[in-house]
Amino acid sequence: MPTTHHVHRIIAVALALAAAATLGAQDWDQWRGASRTGVTTSFTPPAKWPDKPVRAWQVKIGTGHSSPIVAGGRVYQMSRLGEQEVVTALDVASGKQLWQQRYDAPYQVNPAAESHGKGPKSTPALAGTRLFTLGISGTISAFDAATGKLLWRKQYTKPFDASAPDFGVAMSPIVENGLVCVHVGGNTSGAFVALDAATGAEKWSWKGDGPAYASPVVGVFGKTRQLITQSRSHLVGLNVADGSLLWQIPLKTAYDQNIITAVVVGERVIYSGIEKPLTAVRIAQAGGKWTAQPLWQNPDLPLYMTAPVAAGGQLFGFTHRNKGQFFAVDVTSGKTLWTTRGREAENAALVAAGDRLLATTTEGELVVARRDPAAFAMIKRYTIADSPVWAHPAPAGRGVLIKDAESLAYWTF
Repeated sequence: MPTTHHVHRIIAVALALAAAATLGAQDWDQWRGASRTGVTTSFTPPAKWPDKPVRAWQVKIGTGHSSPIVAGGRVYQMSRLGEQEVVTALDVASGKQLWQQRYDAPYQVNPAAESHGKGPKSTPALAGTRLFTLGISGTISAFDAATGKLLWRKQYTKPFDASAPDFGVAMSPIVENGLVCVHVGGNTSGAFVALDAATGAEKWSWKGDGPAYASPVVGVFGKTRQLITQSRSHLVGLNVADGSLLWQIPLKTAYDQNIITAVVVGERVIYSGIEKPLTAVRIAQAGGKWTAQPLWQNPDLPLYMTAPVAAGGQLFGFTHRNKGQFFAVDVTSGKTLWTTRGREAENAALVAAGDRLLATTTEGELVVARRDPAAFAMIKRYTIADSPVWAHPAPAGRGVLIKDAESLAYWTF
């Protein structure tokens, strides 16, 4: 007769298999998902949220704040074990390791960021059959996603003053039209470069400003695809085709901590920074020149590390004010719709899943709330880790993948 432990294990595996059955339509294959917006359109919440979720599996996978990504029934995770950076592929349903690659990556942490460890902080990107990673000190690698075979690797150690900014590489690569786009370099010099995904050969480079910690998104304005990101001192729009600078806005934050992934809503770009107002600009072209025209500012809701999500005409986010507040803002006017009381957490990572918001926090919690413009409508608050969670959650089937300080776990509902 099976023991209680075995029964629980059988139930967990059955739930994981059921959750994984619908993964094909729910790939979360790069930073903040397929659209890099933090929005998933195919996550199906349970009819009734349980008092406790089921932890289908958990594996010790190493340290770092890199977020898991999911595609084709596999989860890919970047982490650190000792003085090596590690890239691991696992089966989502079972947590079984499919392959793992390691390489030496010694790193000296800036004393101001010692509590955050030696990384990595960058989230991998999957494009077709290739997986791309970016290490804490600027090592760019391309792997065969099926086997883990290393296809090519580059390290920008010579052209610039350093291969990473003060607090290590945090930007996550983006793949566009067969190009892997990354912001490389250090504090005084750097470049946004596009590398051929197949070979690693450099196709174009913009050297107007060095990297900060933000990850780029793509916005389409007119017929022009633009890479939009926070550099060390600006918010910039680059032409995807050739890397030319189309527009820029000065943006300086304390200790050069430009971190926020911009949000594109139609012709709007919404951005912020530590103690900088939440701001929206309109990207337009006139007389052959691109401009970023101011639309609104909300000084009450600056953003430090949490990128917001836009859905249904609202922007949902997390400000560092009042020791951490969730909020909602009207996208058109910038008006605050609601905020929570504060003291939620040091940081939170948000995902919009249908009419729900999912947020992991540095309190080791998963917060589930209705995506409501009228008020913060919390449904459940789950403890899903005994350590701070800095990585973004990755929706997968009817569950969520969570990377905490050292482990990766699959929670189902």
